[in-house]
Amino acid sequence: MENFNEYHLNPQQFPFLKSLQDNWQVIRDEFTYFINHASNEELKFTYDVLGPKSKTIKTKGNSKYSAFGILFQGLLIDEYIKLHQIQYPDYGTDEAAKKALALREKYFLNLTKVIEKVNFTNDNIIRNAYFGTFHPGLDIKLHVNYNPHMNRGYLGLIVPEGDIAMKICHDQLYWHEGEFMVLDHSYPHCPHNYTNHHRTVLVVDFFKTDKPREEVRQFEQEQVAERMQDNPYSLGVFGKSDKAQESDFIKYGLGHQLEWDKALSS
Repeated sequence: MENFNEYHLNPQQFPFLKSLQDNWQVIRDEFTYFINHASNEELKFTYDVLGPKSKTIKTKGNSKYSAFGILFQGLLIDEYIKLHQIQYPDYGTDEAAKKALALREKYFLNLTKVIEKVNFTNDNIIRNAYFGTFHPGLDIKLHVNYNPHMNRGYLGLIVPEGDIAMKICHDQLYWHEGEFMVLDHSYPHCPHNYTNHHRTVLVVDFFKTDKPREEVRQFEQEQVAERMQDNPYSLGVFGKSDKAQESDFIKYGLGHQLEWDKALSS
């Protein structure tokens, strides 16, 4: 029996997630088909444009985290690019939006349909939906995701056996294929993958259900405007407020991570 608390939440509290969980194998198959069949040009575009970028969250060594998705701040990625008129080094706004739409329709029709159905019947509760892959050896520095208006669900798609976990506060939690892990990411956390295999989940951010919808919508609008001004490639997902305080590192027994910056810059 799992223990739930204020930062590790019971997925059954959020019945709208069931549609995604019921379709987890279809979603996984779309991801693996894309990874195995997309052209080099499509892959480059996907990770350049469809993946949220952070200026704040750091990893130890050369290990990588890669992500790309189809929904950001409640909008399909092609609509989001056009709304915010994002300019890319290799693509204009209209070209990027057109390519994003083509990729989404070519590879992720089923995922799109499930998300649209959930949002249609739940007042657009899902805000972000993207694939997150931990490459072997990944070790992410302690941070927060300052999104007090949202919770984050991880739907396990490809989860190898071994030491791959999320440390959040004093807990170490594990992903499982076909199941959701739901966290309040406002609490300090640091995931790792000490296996020799990739781990991929579908990250699903959704409005907190215990807060007034107008209140969380207003907060989201203000936060996204600030994040997009600072870093348009964040797609509104990451911001300066994601940095953990030094006191958090000490409190959770991770003071050694404060030395990572020195090691990285030396």
